[in-house]
Amino acid sequence: MTDLTKTPVTVITGFLGSGKTTLIRHLMQNPQGKRLAVLVNEFGTVGVDGEILKGCADDNCPAENILELSNGCICCTVADDFIPTLERLMAMPQKPDHILIETSGLALPKPLLKAFDWPAIRSRITVDGVIALADAEAVAAGRFAPDEAAVQAQREADDSLDHETPLSEVFEDQISCADVVLLTKADLAGDAGVAAARAMIEAEAPRKLPILPVTDGAIDPAVILGLGAAAEDDLEARPSHHDGADDHEHEDFDTVVIDLPEFDDPDLLARAIERLAAEQNILRVKGHVAIAGKPMRLLVQAVGARVRHQYDRPWGDAPRVSRLVVIAEHDDVNEAAIRDLLLGAVPA
Repeated sequence: MTDLTKTPVTVITGFLGSGKTTLIRHLMQNPQGKRLAVLVNEFGTVGVDGEILKGCADDNCPAENILELSNGCICCTVADDFIPTLERLMAMPQKPDHILIETSGLALPKPLLKAFDWPAIRSRITVDGVIALADAEAVAAGRFAPDEAAVQAQREADDSLDHETPLSEVFEDQISCADVVLLTKADLAGDAGVAAARAMIEAEAPRKLPILPVTDGAIDPAVILGLGAAAEDDLEARPSHHDGADDHEHEDFDTVVIDLPEFDDPDLLARAIERLAAEQNILRVKGHVAIAGKPMRLLVQAVGARVRHQYDRPWGDAPRVSRLVVIAEHDDVNEAAIRDLLLGAVPA
């Protein structure tokens, strides 16, 4: 039984763009009377998700309770960054009632769970649960399908996929470690897509898991908070591709930060990002952009060719800097080509 004196932590994992930040925003807006803290881990030097969440801060989760770990996978920087940051949260004058950890899309959750056995925090914190998010539309399309037919289709489409990709290992480890799986963007997948995604995840999961469809992160917090899983004591039930390894590397992935001038037309930028996905195999683009004549900054979020943008807040006294974080597998990152394609959306 979980020690009730320990502060519960919920680890929210999932592939790039699966909707982790959207889910946390929903939890922040529905705290059920709890004082929350959020720890955001981003792959790269520029934190975008943390900025989004700080814009939603309130009395239940003030800005000082939202901390970021950038430029380092959270499961690889335990001693240097993660443990001290947790200790900082626990030392606050008003200790949080519940801590939410958003891992980067590339993080493996099991090494992170092992960190909760560190003497400095074990007696004070417990992993209430691991929530894995999976893009229902993507899973239904068979991008990480474990079945032979889907793998064969990938082989026929691209000879380079004649082996298991690093992305599939990340996906499988996240599912294997989960207590609950949320199928996000269920509205885009439709009933048939959700059913297909559910079947694929059930085939992949090492044990029976609740698999729930959600749209825009909207779920009753009681369903995913207060699970009492004590996951740090249940590691054997959460198999990983990296079991037995001392560590793992993320050399399969790379990130570049692109500074750009002001844009005239957000739609031209969106089309340029769509081309990045098609021509450069870019996985993820996120950041803020200055649009000529607009006092508010444009928040850009892209997963593959799916691009969303919206004005989130005024620039105020902050520099009007257009900056995008671009993430892809290592061999697909060509910074010059990425920059040229994006600059092509800026009128001469």
